[in-house]
Amino acid sequence: VRAVRLQQGCIRTKNAKGEEGMTHFRNPSRKSPFSARLVRNLVAAFTASLVLGGCSAVNHVMYKTTGDVMQGFSRDHTVPFLMESNDLAMGCAMSEATAPLLMSFGRVTNEPDQLAVMLYLSAGGCAEEEAREHELAALAALNAMNGNEAEDDMIQQKRAHSVAARRYYKAWQHHNAHYGNPADGECPDFDDDMDEFIYMAGLLSGLQALNAQIQSTSSIGVPANVGSIAARATSCLDNEKWWGAPMALRATVWAMIPGAQPEGENAFERLAIADDQGEVAGVRLPHVFHAIAALNKGDEAMVRSVIRDHAESIETTPANEQWRFVDAMATDMIVAVSDRLWVENTGHRTPMGQLGSFWDDQAEAVETMDLDDLL
Repeated sequence: VRAVRLQQGCIRTKNAKGEEGMTHFRNPSRKSPFSARLVRNLVAAFTASLVLGGCSAVNHVMYKTTGDVMQGFSRDHTVPFLMESNDLAMGCAMSEATAPLLMSFGRVTNEPDQLAVMLYLSAGGCAEEEAREHELAALAALNAMNGNEAEDDMIQQKRAHSVAARRYYKAWQHHNAHYGNPADGECPDFDDDMDEFIYMAGLLSGLQALNAQIQSTSSIGVPANVGSIAARATSCLDNEKWWGAPMALRATVWAMIPGAQPEGENAFERLAIADDQGEVAGVRLPHVFHAIAALNKGDEAMVRSVIRDHAESIETTPANEQWRFVDAMATDMIVAVSDRLWVENTGHRTPMGQLGSFWDDQAEAVETMDLDDLL
């Protein structure tokens, strides 16, 4: 076979008989288009994986740094700033709105347990405020002899208490995650006053979780011994520094749980002493514990006395500038107790400017002069 010409990868040949033919061959200088495309795709995929993996790592570092900054800033500045305010509605809105954002940083950095105590305690208070509104509406409906409306309001009240119990219990769980389980009987080492205050707030959240669960008439999972555990853990706090509130919390548990009061103690005497400490400090939180204990006892005269003392105190002693929020919260809860009494008996809330007075108070005798004697 004799080759006569090369043309575009073909060889024209003639055989011995003189017949022409074509033989095809692969030009070694040309690569397979499929193979080149495959290599390019593999390179691109490998490069993309490196780039995207690098972006993910960078993003993780950025998120973690942002989370650490937000946690530190919130604890050191946002919470103290809020405590100096007396705008409870603003605090309520802030906690409900920012809790998901701030808590989500626990996915990229350390869980913000301390911050969670304050956020969920405040958010639980929002739900409890809603429950109180439904309770007042139910009482007003009963006063107006509207049974169906009263029943509907009571159902909504229980639902709101259920939400409050869940939020309070989350605060309690985060408290235990940060400080350790108070049931172990060990007191944590506090870094500063804010650290100690958040510890006390966590104890309060446990007591509130149990109370809200009882009010909801449903089981949220709050252990029944939370109140006793929180009461014992208040011994880790400086009672005088914290306006008598630790002793007030402990005495309230003594008054509410049969057999909890130690021998030789008197819960209501302790509450009266705590009241005085709170009034002097300008943070009247002990009044709230005293009123709760009196309500549990069914002593309306004592409840009225606590309300009157609170009303007189806020007129004579200004709120502590550093803890205005706590004092305002105490007043809000005392007003709620007063409103409940007023609605039960009159169908309406405490009139504006009349906190400390009641519908059946006797009018003070006023000395009169007979003008006819002057004529």
